[in-house]
Formats: sequence, C-alpha cells, structure tokens
Amino acid sequence: MRSPRTTRPARLVLAAAAAVVLTATLTACEDDATTPAAPAGPDGAEDGAADDAGEGDTDAPGSGHDGEPVTQSCGTTDLTFSVSEESEAGGYFVITAQAAEGISCTLEGTTPLAFFGSSEDSQVSAIESPGADIELSGDAVAYAGINPKTTDGDGGIEFEQLFIAIAGEDGGDAVEFPVSATVVDEAIASNWTVDPSDFTGYMVG
Repeated sequence: MRSPRTTRPARLVLAAAAAVVLTATLTACEDDATTPAAPAGPDGAEDGAADDAGEGDTDAPGSGHDGEPVTQSCGTTDLTFSVSEESEAGGYFVITAQAAEGISCTLEGTTPLAFFGSSEDSQVSAIESPGADIELSGDAVAYAGINPKTTDGDGGIEFEQLFIAIAGEDGGDAVEFPVSATVVDEAIASNWTVDPSDFTGYMVG
C-alpha cells in the first residue's frame, strides 16, 4: 500500500522549516568564528592557568623551607669579644661574645679556642661536654670563663696576651687582648653559655 502523497501546502511548510534550520546553523557558526580565543601565556598556557600556577609561591629569596630564615654558624669574624679579669680565687677571665652589627648566627655551646702568647702549652682545655647552641644577634650575649692556672705550686709560664677565637678554626683570626701578667699552667675554659654563673664553680673551685 502506498503512502499518501504530500499536498502542495504541506510541501511549502516543510520547505520553510528547513530554511529556518539552515539559518540558525549558519548563525551559530558565525558566532564561533568571531569569538576571540583567550590569550596564551609564554608557554602556550592561558593567562588564567599561569596565574593559578603562581599562586602560593611565597618563599622569599634567601629563605629556608616555608620561608623560615636561614641561620649561619658563628665564626670569629662574625663576633665582637671582650675580656674582663676577676680576682676571686686566684683570678680568672670572663669572655663575652656578641654578634657584629647586622649579623645573626648560631654559636655552638663548646669551649672557645683560647691561648696565651704564642706557646702551644698555653692553649686552654675543655672542662665539660658541649652544651646547648646559642642564637646571637642584637644585644644577645654569650659568656665563657677561663682559669689560667689549675695546678698548685709555683709552676707555669707568665704571659701578657690572651687570644680568643671560635673553636674549630685555626686561630688565624684570633683576637688579641692585653692582660695583666698572668701565670699559666694547665689552663681550662668553660663552654659558651648565656649565664656566667654556670661556670663560676669551675673558676673558683
């Protein structure tokens, strides 16, 4: 059985509908063609992607993990020293160390490198195990005590110069201090500390 034939008015309606569909398709194509693409970044990525990639990168140059400042170990040339003489119990020396202007550093809690004159026999010996490290900057001060003579009797050699440096260095940068005539025999030194009372017992005992 044949399908009914389409009448002329029906054919006109179908043709009009097809024209509307064609017009809509052409309009959509023109819109796509005239829409500008997002500008690409230096590596071909869109600007928005580049901006997102840079977010969260807040570490400053010269900083450590998560922006924490990096501290350095104190060397002799990073510090300024002073020496005072105490007369109690035969006499001993108190050494102070501060960071030089603009310097922040960590001073190991060990015995300073110290010696009298140029004699190798005058170098001080440690009297205790290393202690806590000390952070030095600004007005922070570290102290160490030196007892020049720990033996009984009249033995020893007399000196009038005391040299101070940081342990572990070769002494080439040691700072010289003039001191009163001091008899040296088996000299000892305490560790660096923030409280001079920590070593008083070693100096006068």
